[in-house]
Amino acid sequence: MTRAQLNILDLVPVAAGSTAADAINSTVELAQHAEQWGYGRYWMAEHHNMHGVASSSTAVLIGHVADATSTIRVGAGGIMLPNHAPYVIAEQFGTLATMHPGRIDLGLGRAPGTDQPTARALRRNELAATNFAGEVEELLGYLGDPDPDATVRAIPGEGTHVPVWILGSSHGGAQVAAALGLPYSFASHFAPQALLSALELYRRQFQPSRHPQGLDAPRTMAGANVMVADTEAEAERLFTSTVERFHSIVTGRRTTLQPPTGDLGDLMSSWTPAERAAVADMLRVSFVGTPGQVRDALGQFTEATGVDEVILACAAFDPEARLRSYELLAEAWHEPVPSAEPAPERVHP
Repeated sequence: MTRAQLNILDLVPVAAGSTAADAINSTVELAQHAEQWGYGRYWMAEHHNMHGVASSSTAVLIGHVADATSTIRVGAGGIMLPNHAPYVIAEQFGTLATMHPGRIDLGLGRAPGTDQPTARALRRNELAATNFAGEVEELLGYLGDPDPDATVRAIPGEGTHVPVWILGSSHGGAQVAAALGLPYSFASHFAPQALLSALELYRRQFQPSRHPQGLDAPRTMAGANVMVADTEAEAERLFTSTVERFHSIVTGRRTTLQPPTGDLGDLMSSWTPAERAAVADMLRVSFVGTPGQVRDALGQFTEATGVDEVILACAAFDPEARLRSYELLAEAWHEPVPSAEPAPERVHP
């Protein structure tokens, strides 16, 4: 059995009592270690107006992380395309790909990645989200083969063929990815409800791409939350920071990342039943425990979904605990897969 490729999704979390500069420094350190540990991709996501997230200038961070690493692919998971002109994104990622050839990925989503007042501050065109497929095609054109007769050309950008992924948490993104022949990543780390049906729809409707950076066959990725420690109890304790983070999203508080608490029951005791249900639903694709426990559960998940890659989010409060979590999982995941026991040789009379 071949195990799926492991990747990292880093929201550049700002922990309580720390700064955005601390968060960015931790991101660089984690990316450097992830490269050594064999992770395939290191992606960061566009979010705005959130006290606990320092990844708003995603393209700038991608360049910073790519400068500090050598081989790991670095990219966006993702850029919220309706917030931007496709031409600007083509220039940004074309420049990144020119500086770091063969290492830049561009994942595209169509949510605003923020609240409505901030979306307006971004000068977001609300109609852009309704023409997401058209804007993706426009962007692909800027990054495709050079056209000397084109009136508008992305320089740098044209000819870089930056790999483009479509991100989503519903059937809409799956349909766009399938129609354009692009790889598809499902956001099951926070919205797992339609995971299996969206993957099935994408694979069934997939059309080989006419774009140079497209695919001849489907390729899929799914997100998951992880927390790995030497003991199951310690992993569960560390995971309370993740649980509290999702509760802050559900309640609209969106605070900085909080330190872990000793008991999940105590943490949830003041929540309403609706809040408990919402957080539990969002965190359904989460794997918490010892390296062997998480490896086995994650392996079952990849087999059940058939995804080629998984992208993992670990919201540990302590940067050292986050590093340790990813290190332990990488060691367990890359252990040789035991081969099937050979059948006993039959003895003939």
